[in-house]
Formats: sequence, structure tokens, C-alpha cells
Amino acid sequence: MAFGNNNRDGRGDSRREDPDGLRESRVITINRVAKVVKGGRRFSFTALVVIGDGNGKVGLGYGKAKEVPLAIQKGTEEARRNLFEVPMAGSTIIHPVLGQTGGARVMMKPAATGTGVIAGGAARVILEEAGVHDVLSKSLGSANHINVARATIQGLKSLQRPDEIAARRGLTPEECIPKGLLNAYNERNKKPAVDSSPETTAAPVEAGATS
Repeated sequence: MAFGNNNRDGRGDSRREDPDGLRESRVITINRVAKVVKGGRRFSFTALVVIGDGNGKVGLGYGKAKEVPLAIQKGTEEARRNLFEVPMAGSTIIHPVLGQTGGARVMMKPAATGTGVIAGGAARVILEEAGVHDVLSKSLGSANHINVARATIQGLKSLQRPDEIAARRGLTPEECIPKGLLNAYNERNKKPAVDSSPETTAAPVEAGATS
């Protein structure tokens, strides 16, 4: 069974955040598995969990335990260890990308502001947690939740920054990245201006001065 927020674009998410700026983890799927041992079968549960900050950082984890809450906890801890940054241009991704794991393939393309997250299942949950609000996505091949989730993560990890793409092609970012995406990327990653104005300090009062 799968869990997740049914919010269409993730913008109205009111879940609590932790001190690290991460949102509450979301469970993609829970499965019951059995191991045949002497005397019968031993059952346990697996949980596929995603966590992110909704602003370009996301991680995927897989936990296994005899109880569902413990499996989710283990999955969340692994997801935290697997956190990585997703290069973004405003509210979308930098360039089209294809992620593949096993028999699952997930294709993702940048989309205009206001498009929303056009994706389903595990891919949608991961994109929302990463803070991608506008993207066109299509899942090809296997519909297995685990493979689709890992293919989505693999695709996001393979995204390159404009300077990396330009260096690989021997061009400038302006020559190989659409102007709108490049401007959105630069605006998102613009460092805050540092106030260089001289500080005004009070003149020292001489010892023994009288009013």
C-alpha cells in the first residue's frame, strides 16, 4: 500500500519541519515479506521512505523490520543519510533527463511555471519532496514502486548544473542553456548581497570629560 500527500503541487504542505529544515518523511510503499525458516515462515515488513526539505534537497531510504513503525524509522534514517542536492531552475529542473533502474525508466522534462507536477506514484512523491513544483514526467517499463522510485532518484542525481554542461560541450552557459532556464537557475542560486557600507561607530568619550 502506498501513502503520501494528495496535494496536487505540494505547495500547501503544512507538515511540520525538523531542526535541519527537513519536512516529515513520506512513505511511498510498505510490503510484507516472508522468509522460510525451519518450522515455518517468518514475516517482516519493508518500507520505502522519502524525505526532503521542499527546496532542492531529497533522499530515499529502504527499511526492513518485524514491525511497520520500526521499518519506517529505519527507512527514514537511511533517507537522511542519502540526501543530495537537486540542481533546479526556479521551480523546475535544469534539463530533460532519463533515470533508469532495473526495468523501470522515468523521463523528466522542465516545465513552465504553473504547470504543476505531472507525474504519478513514487515519482510524484519524490519530486514534491525535492521541491520541484513544475515538471513533466512519464514512467516507462516496470511499474514496481521500488524500481520507479530509484529510477527517479537516479535521474535527479544525473542532473548537471549549467556550468558543467557548458564545460562538457566547450561552450558558454548562454550558448547551450535556454535563456529562461538559465535566468531562473541564476536567480535561484544568487548569493545575498553583502552590505559593504562603513559601519558608524560612536565617538569614544575621553576620560574625565564633563557634560
